[in-house]
Amino acid sequence: MVWIKAFASGFLATLIFHQGLFALFWLGGKVPVPPFNLTPVPPFGVPAVVSLAFFGGLWGLVLWGIIGRLNRFGFWAGSLIAGALGPTAVAMLLVFPLKGLEVTAQTWVGGLVLNAFWGFGVALLMTLMTSRAARAGN
Repeated sequence: MVWIKAFASGFLATLIFHQGLFALFWLGGKVPVPPFNLTPVPPFGVPAVVSLAFFGGLWGLVLWGIIGRLNRFGFWAGSLIAGALGPTAVAMLLVFPLKGLEVTAQTWVGGLVLNAFWGFGVALLMTLMTSRAARAGN
């Protein structure tokens, strides 16, 4: 059950935290493309933001595997650090080059900030889901 919550937390954190902060970057003129991209992507033709959220869910599983047993300080610091480093490194070193996108200092910094905020969102949502389940006696 905890892995379903971790996936859901990663999925929702992508839509709420990652794309929410991305929206602020876009409104501030820091990124050229708007958030919540609905352009269909292969192979299934789902909107890009849904694909991103799916991979956010998979990353949520990884993140929970890293931070799930840490103490309070390590939990929150780990969510920021692991959330920032893992997804950003994969995006900048693998995904961007495969898609022909330019990797710059700005994309690295933006990725680290966006993904750290996403990691915080995963930790917060996992905490809320766990607390809710504990109160319900699950």
